[in-house]
Amino acid sequence: MTGPLAGLRIVEMVGLGPAPFAAMMLADAGAEVIRVHQKGQRPEIPLMNTRFDVLARGRRSIALDLKADRDHAVILDLVARADGLIEGFRPGVMERLGLGPTTCLAANRRLVYGRVTGWGQYGPLAETAGHDLNYLAATGALAAMGPADTPPPVPLNLVADFGGGGMLMAFGMVAALLGAKASGEGQVVDAAMTDGASLLAAMFWGFRAGGLWGAERQANLLDGGAYFYGTYACADGKFLTVAPVERKFHQILIETLELDAAEFTHMADPTAWGRLRARLAAVFLSAPRDHWTAMFAGTDACVSPVLDWDEAAADPHARARDAFVTVDGVVQPAPAPRFSATPSAIAHGPAALGAHGREIMADWGLDPARLDP
Repeated sequence: MTGPLAGLRIVEMVGLGPAPFAAMMLADAGAEVIRVHQKGQRPEIPLMNTRFDVLARGRRSIALDLKADRDHAVILDLVARADGLIEGFRPGVMERLGLGPTTCLAANRRLVYGRVTGWGQYGPLAETAGHDLNYLAATGALAAMGPADTPPPVPLNLVADFGGGGMLMAFGMVAALLGAKASGEGQVVDAAMTDGASLLAAMFWGFRAGGLWGAERQANLLDGGAYFYGTYACADGKFLTVAPVERKFHQILIETLELDAAEFTHMADPTAWGRLRARLAAVFLSAPRDHWTAMFAGTDACVSPVLDWDEAAADPHARARDAFVTVDGVVQPAPAPRFSATPSAIAHGPAALGAHGREIMADWGLDPARLDP
């Protein structure tokens, strides 16, 4: 495997959501990530550990009984030879397995020990169950989303799980790995999804403090309140995004649609936004989505179609950038970001559960026979 993280070895304790996402990002960037499964444990989601488990791509796996002394010693030996470990269990689970930070850092003082949870490693809610929606709800961001006259929408679990959790974990691991390389000392990375989702909303906290963001939903610049930042239905039931926030781009929108610039006042009169949104909605509803897509093609009006999954993978821009790849017959997003020195590639899809255990042991300088029953 090539990439800027080539040469790094990471142990991943197999779990759900943000932890495997972070491990996938590290593997996509060239790190050797070994997935450790609990032997005999049935997956909570049927597609886990199959070719459809995109978050497991690019890694080999080993099945161990974490409660058995023999396998417990094996994983500590893997940890002793690793640069990092990632786990996504509730606080205290790894400690109860005898694999908490104190034990692992004693085996390898340079180890970066990454922990991603919903609420963090401490605090009143730390040991409480939850999911993306619960964590996002605690940050203030969910309350700011959606139309004013409906409950906040249920977004895909991109904000807290993968943005606030997985990406925060990947960034924290790389930062701490750089620190360990310089100092020779590892540390624990506590990546809480609530922390990460709040961090993603940093700009809006500034807007609120500066008086540019109100408490009411669908009444602000970037929440659908502005008629020039939102989605619109078309005659064929498909949708457009319209987002000319800057005045010069807004002017192109109005001129292309041959509307009255004196009426469509951009940011000058927010009290008119609701009425102007209704006017634009009627315009876009008069023709199919692709009519408008063709009309605005090549302009800077910031108008683009809302694509479905199949359209996104087939889009000419995505195809030109090879933004999607097919691995084991499964279409999936290509690794990102891109590195000029080492083009990104996926080594393989999810490895068969436990199939590479002996090979991993040999590669890491351990006796493969120790895996024998």
